[in-house]
Amino acid sequence: MRIFIMDCSVDYTGRLSAHLPRAKRLLMQKNDGSVLIHSDSGSFKPLNWMNPPCTVTVEPPSEFHVALGVTEVWRVAQSKTSDILFVNVFEIHESIEHDLGVDPGLIKDGVEAHLQELLAAQLHFAGEGLTLIRREYFTAIGPVDILASDVRGGTVAIELKRRGDIDGVEQLTRYLELLNRDPLLAPVRGVFAAQEIKPQAKTLAEDRGIECVTLDYDELRGLDLAEGRLF
Repeated sequence: MRIFIMDCSVDYTGRLSAHLPRAKRLLMQKNDGSVLIHSDSGSFKPLNWMNPPCTVTVEPPSEFHVALGVTEVWRVAQSKTSDILFVNVFEIHESIEHDLGVDPGLIKDGVEAHLQELLAAQLHFAGEGLTLIRREYFTAIGPVDILASDVRGGTVAIELKRRGDIDGVEQLTRYLELLNRDPLLAPVRGVFAAQEIKPQAKTLAEDRGIECVTLDYDELRGLDLAEGRLF
């Protein structure tokens, strides 16, 4: 990884043309060959960039650019297309080069599969007196996350999401319509469980007789200890 703080202007040619006037910017040259140019605003999105594979060559400036104060021109060419990024360097203020090594990638915590596993082992969080029938109960339109029975002998279909929205309620509604046609399972009621449920989804679920349950991921993992609370 190479990082530069520089005064530069940028010209892009390819499927379209674009120009960034002279300003102080951050330029990143990654080990995969990509080049990204950032300003001090705009969050994570670069002002301009070149995807890998690409090659970077440093060229002497033309007379026109010399008259403007350009000291060198970086030619960033995409290897698979005709796209070229010209970085006209006026002054480099900082330059850092560091080997970051191999990145292990993002490990998501609290994904739906893990939530499903935790909830299936602790069904009291979804309702009192529930007993697991099975996880990933197969139907003709897809698997129901958790199928359980209640103390009255009824069947409960639990649809699990990290963030519950209207689409999740619609999905559970379709499962319920199908499951209630099976005389061995009917009557089947629904529970919509998520770490966060949007108000519109909650309203729709309640209108369809579906119970909503908000899950606490830390509590499911046994990290929400009562003795550690102030209140």
